[in-house]
Order: sequence, then C-alpha cells, then structure tokens
Amino acid sequence: MGTIKTTNIETITGSGTLTLGQSGETVSIPTNTTLGASGTTITVPSGCTITNNGTQTGFGGANSPYFQAYQSGSAQTIGDTWTKVQINDEIVDSANAYDNSSNYRFTPQTAGKYFIYGQVTSATSTDMDRCMSGIYLNGSRVSQTNSYNGDSSSAHTATIVDLNGSSDYVELYGYFGVSTSTDLQGRACFFGGYKLID
Repeated sequence: MGTIKTTNIETITGSGTLTLGQSGETVSIPTNTTLGASGTTITVPSGCTITNNGTQTGFGGANSPYFQAYQSGSAQTIGDTWTKVQINDEIVDSANAYDNSSNYRFTPQTAGKYFIYGQVTSATSTDMDRCMSGIYLNGSRVSQTNSYNGDSSSAHTATIVDLNGSSDYVELYGYFGVSTSTDLQGRACFFGGYKLID
C-alpha cells in the first residue's frame, strides 16, 4: 500500500458526495490535524452517531460556574423583616465565586443566564403565620415564595437571572411571620445555582 500526497480531493463533477473508506473501516485522522477551515460548516447527517472515546473540547457548553451551600454552626435568628440568610458551609463552588464567610453572596465572573435557588426553614413552626424566601439581585428582590399555611416553617424559591460576569451578585433572604424571632434550621436552609447552557 502506498501514500497519496496531494493538496485537494474533489468529486469528478465538483458536487455530490465524497466518500472516505467504506462500511466497517476506520478513517484515522493524525494527531494535531485540523478538519475544515475557519468559516466552514461541517454537517453530520441525521441518523449518524458520533462516539467520543477521547477528550472533548469546544463542543456545547458547561453548567459552570456552579455552587451549593447550606447553613451550619451557630443558628442564625430572623423574624418579621427580610434578612439575608448566612449560608456558610459550601458543598461545591466550582469557581470560588460564592462568599461563605462575610457577604454570603454568589458573584460569578462568567456572564450568562443562571438558575438560582434557595430555601429557608425555621427550627420551629409555633405561632408562625407565614414563611417567605427571596432571591435578591444586586440588593433587590427578584424572586419570592410565600408559604401561608398554618404554622408554615419552610419556603423554597428559584428563578433565572442574567449576571454580567463582573459585578452582579445574588443573595438569599428569609422572612418569618412570628412575634418573636426564631432560629433557622441548619441543613434545611440552602442556597445554590449554576450557569445555563445557551
């Protein structure tokens, strides 16, 4: 067998289908080879299967940065005023973008749309007429969930926000309709989010 060296392969008519190999064969592309050129569209027909046994780069997107954290340690006490929840124990934080020690906020440095969620839960439901949770964007509430059932003690909220990747931030707030402030219930209070793939 020999090697064909050329700079261009075309069909005889200049259009139609150009086939490399035949059924059951493997077409090998050498290391560091570029397939196509800038501005070129390479179409994979419907019904084809692409199997990746190597490293994938440049395809699709990623749901990062992402984070999730919960409250641990000394319980925070809140009452009938909107209060930032001090979610202080990280489970994951892919880009170190969540501040779990002072501002308790997520400030990703990657622009995009983000799915943000959180939950606040009271350690007691006694004499509570409502429980509310809210997500704040740059200090303003953009999501709010109210639980008004008798002695409600937990509220979960979620929303999608646009973050600019430099200064935008989100925080979790809670509100308990009680006559006396009450403690939050540790792991039942959590906050998280991730970038959506466009």
